[in-house]
Amino acid sequence: MKKIIIIEPDSAVREEYRELLGAEGFEVHTAVDGKAGLDLIWREQPDCVLLEILLPKIDGFEVLRRMNEKEETKDIPVVLFTELGHEEDVARARHLGAHEYCIKAHHTPQDILKKIKELLT
Repeated sequence: MKKIIIIEPDSAVREEYRELLGAEGFEVHTAVDGKAGLDLIWREQPDCVLLEILLPKIDGFEVLRRMNEKEETKDIPVVLFTELGHEEDVARARHLGAHEYCIKAHHTPQDILKKIKELLT
């Protein structure tokens, strides 16, 4: 069973994705902020991370940067899903190693699920 960590501060969004991914057979862990998310990543060594950029404590860019510093987490696929759509944000995320960058208003949960499945096959 593939393991996914969702790092998202909005409880409704977090729960929607937890249910969707769980129903698809993924083992799902969640965190509400970047610090808790990093702790989960270090402990669980997930197969994929679904990451919001706008997070309390440590933002998503910093989560990505710290993941890339460690050999055991630098190759974990990361799907960013956020409200930020500026070209600078997308470029920064790509530079830091994000595999996918999805603007929430432009992607349905099913779109995100498809991208995650593609990354894990």
